[in-house]
Amino acid sequence: EVQLVESGGGSVQAGGSLILSCTASGFTRGDYDIGWFRQAPGKEREGVSCDSSSDGSTSYADSVKGRFTISSDNAKNTVYLQMNSLKPEDTAVYYCAAARSGYGCDDYLEVWGQGTLVTVSS
Repeated sequence: EVQLVESGGGSVQAGGSLILSCTASGFTRGDYDIGWFRQAPGKEREGVSCDSSSDGSTSYADSVKGRFTISSDNAKNTVYLQMNSLKPEDTAVYYCAAARSGYGCDDYLEVWGQGTLVTVSS
């Protein structure tokens, strides 16, 4: 079965840090571009960061640049999202999703995780 499983969410005070993990099973992480997305209550889902396996590039939403870092451990089939200097507006359910290598993280996302909740209190 092809799936992504997120972990690492939780509650933290503003200024704190969390690291999210997205572990792939049923497929090889290196064959896919994997992105992190989030959806806050009452808001549309937005892209947070993307790790492209095809060229090794990474990208970030302006709202998280300089605070979040995406990384990958292909041996563990896992992509991480290190989140520092968290703000209350980062509160959301965070999802990871995968698209075939080269397609990026905007479209053609084939697999989605179940999401993990991040709550940042002021």
